[in-house]
Amino acid sequence: MRSHVVLAVFKRNVASYFSGILGYLFIVVFVVAGAFLAFDDQFFANNLANLDRLSESFPLLLLFIIPAITMTAWSDERKLGTDELLFTLPATDFEVLLGKYLAVLAVYTIALAFSITHVFVLLRLGSPDLGLICTTYFGYWLAGAALLSVGMFASVLTSSATVAFVLGTAICAIPVFIDRIPGVDRFLKETLGITEPLSVAGHLKGFTSGLVTYSGLFYFIGLTAFFLYLNAVMIGRRHWAGGRNAGNMTGQYLLRVACLGIALLCLTYSFAVAGGNIDSTSERLHTLSNTTIEIIRKIPDDKPVTIQAFVSPDVPQEYVPIRKELLDKLYEYDDHGGKRIQLRVVDVEPHSQAAEQAESLGIEPRQLQSQSQGRTSVSDVYLGVVMTSGFDTVTIPFFDRGTPIEYELTRSLGTVSQAQRRVVGILKTDAQAFGGMDMQSFRQLPKWQIVQELEKQYEVKEVSPDSPITSEMDVLIAIMPSSLTQPQMEHLVEYVSAGKPALIFDDPAPVWGSNRNASGISMAPLEPKPSPGGGMMPFQQQQSEPKADGGRATSLTEALGIRWDVRKSLFDAFNPHPRFSMFPKELIFLDSRENINPNQPITAGLQELICFAPGAITGRDEDVNVTWLLKSRKGSSGLNDWDRVTQPGFFGGRQYNFETLQRKLTDESYIISALIEGKSDKKKVKAVFVADADLVNDVMFEVWQQQLLDLKIDNVLFVLNCVDYLSGDERFIELRNRRAKHRTLTELERRTKVYESRLSKEVNSAVEAADKEVEEAKARLQTVIKDLRQEMQKGNVDAGTLQARLQNATEAENRKLVQREKEINREKDEKVRKVKNETEQEIRRIERSIWRWAVFIPPLPAILLGIAVIVSRLLNERQGISRDRLR
Repeated sequence: MRSHVVLAVFKRNVASYFSGILGYLFIVVFVVAGAFLAFDDQFFANNLANLDRLSESFPLLLLFIIPAITMTAWSDERKLGTDELLFTLPATDFEVLLGKYLAVLAVYTIALAFSITHVFVLLRLGSPDLGLICTTYFGYWLAGAALLSVGMFASVLTSSATVAFVLGTAICAIPVFIDRIPGVDRFLKETLGITEPLSVAGHLKGFTSGLVTYSGLFYFIGLTAFFLYLNAVMIGRRHWAGGRNAGNMTGQYLLRVACLGIALLCLTYSFAVAGGNIDSTSERLHTLSNTTIEIIRKIPDDKPVTIQAFVSPDVPQEYVPIRKELLDKLYEYDDHGGKRIQLRVVDVEPHSQAAEQAESLGIEPRQLQSQSQGRTSVSDVYLGVVMTSGFDTVTIPFFDRGTPIEYELTRSLGTVSQAQRRVVGILKTDAQAFGGMDMQSFRQLPKWQIVQELEKQYEVKEVSPDSPITSEMDVLIAIMPSSLTQPQMEHLVEYVSAGKPALIFDDPAPVWGSNRNASGISMAPLEPKPSPGGGMMPFQQQQSEPKADGGRATSLTEALGIRWDVRKSLFDAFNPHPRFSMFPKELIFLDSRENINPNQPITAGLQELICFAPGAITGRDEDVNVTWLLKSRKGSSGLNDWDRVTQPGFFGGRQYNFETLQRKLTDESYIISALIEGKSDKKKVKAVFVADADLVNDVMFEVWQQQLLDLKIDNVLFVLNCVDYLSGDERFIELRNRRAKHRTLTELERRTKVYESRLSKEVNSAVEAADKEVEEAKARLQTVIKDLRQEMQKGNVDAGTLQARLQNATEAENRKLVQREKEINREKDEKVRKVKNETEQEIRRIERSIWRWAVFIPPLPAILLGIAVIVSRLLNERQGISRDRLR
């Protein structure tokens, strides 16, 4: 191969492409289309500084741009008859082919380079992960490079550029949509046993998540080589097409193409099974951590760990990355462990012997919904691991979407390789976190899922508060201790005052109960203890004991050295997820920018938590250090009183009133959770107090585990970090917090925060004005009643007449007051609605302005360059021409 010949063909084709305005126009359209896809409405709703929206549709975008670039590569040569001249030059077919391919690759690279303006938009709006962005663009380039060879093959089949464009789109659609073709997916999985994706999007996904996979590299290189070979066959066909052996040669080349395709398919699958990748993310998310490597190194040689993975060969599309990452991690553990780790991976089909073995080891199938060939089906999926050693056994029943795979595997590995587990106690309270009989419904309640999660690492036992707490424990967890009776509270206070580690969750307004379908209001501190049962009718039920300190838990908070008003619960008007605007403001999103303490080991690395109507705590004792862990935002939060946040229920008791609650903002920030440590022998306490029990409820556990509504919250990780810190075992805290940084659109949040703050202030002003006017109307009523009573005392009117006049006047004034109160509230609601609409319009205006410059500024460099080149070319054409020939 002669490089100067390749270079000559390359220059000729590149110059031809940019000789007219059409080449620049395609680049402009490509950049604008990419901006439309990258910065759509969902981009602003997601509030994340990344190119995920563009990555989802990028293969579809390539279906347009690739045929547009390649449609003239061969077709124009045949149309103009220059192909015969080209192939009579002293150049081989391969040199001509390579020169043309490099030319179209250069054009595509230039177009992709102009689209880097999308990155500058992200940098203006937030702080994207530049390592991830580079890998994403490398994936874009590889995908385009592969499809360029496909487009060139379409161009060599015809002499019409239009036909070449249509053919190119049709043929490129095969690798783009191959995973969606009915029957192909089932044939590959069931007949050939190939579970890896074959589509461009399937292999591009690794690059767009910050991972340069060897299988992806070979897939795109192999696809390029395959279609370049088809190009070579078609342009070399002229040598044998008219000969005697044309039929034989055609058969030979068809056989060669088939063999090449099968070989590349097998090699791609082999690379996918073998694994191997390069991690480009800032947090090194796809590389084993030092903690993991150290734990593997410390496994005793005489007690190796056996890892049995029971994995379904066919899983729904959204679980394919989880299955792949799990298997890749297991093979990495096996490589690092050597003789210390023995790995066994079992493919599990439903109702098979392997399924029976998995279920006997505690791995239960999860019923998941999937779609295939336009049909929805539900199938049993196995994604579980069992680890055993000479010390212990740990079972991970299922790896869900929110499960941190490396942390889960490493924690289990560290647990089974230890001679003894640490002990965690769960205090028995009305929350019934350890399960038990519900005396109201006479049903058996399961353990809370957080307890089951703790059992993977600790020895967990239930602790009774009915007698002094003397059990040896590393940490005691108490959920809703405000429900304890006075003797029980004294035992808990005695335990905490002795300086023994405790993790305490209490809540002024618990929303969810022990039974996820039941309201948690019955556990609220100011509500009476539930009846212990004993009869079907109210008069048959036993009288419940009163709560200690009237439910206020003052003896416990005094022992801890903090203040906590059980009548007050928090709300926060700030919502970082615009798509969840329907949620009440009592559902508080805490993020790492100002709500989570980055300087404390428990919370450093956590990114987002959710709590529901939590309480607020403050320090009260100089003998303790109160270090905040979680707090509300300053200027967007406030307190609700118990009487305002609840209302009388239809069947007695109370119920929450979040929908019509009028809230008043304050300019303060409130502590929701704190680490409390004594400074002297006078106060030996060591505890974490969390003023929200909903934070650890099963509902939040499922949101974390399954990433419901695409929320990636750290509630469970926060609890586990607290337990590890208090027990003195901090090995897994850093690993647990290892995840992609939550990178939001900070510029958009900054600009919209002004209007949201104004909204809150105007709503507060409207509420205050309405309350004031109502109070004035009530005062006028009292004045009228007072005047009538004074007349009666003077004796100007007889008692009967005065009483009738007093009653009539009172009723009339009450009617006026009720009517006026309705009018005031209607005016207030109208004003609030108007202000909200104006604020929403302002926020949409800001988003639209950002969208406009995000879409229309990126193509400007390509437009300016095109204008400059065309003007320069026109000027050069006019040089050397005599003036009398110029117009």
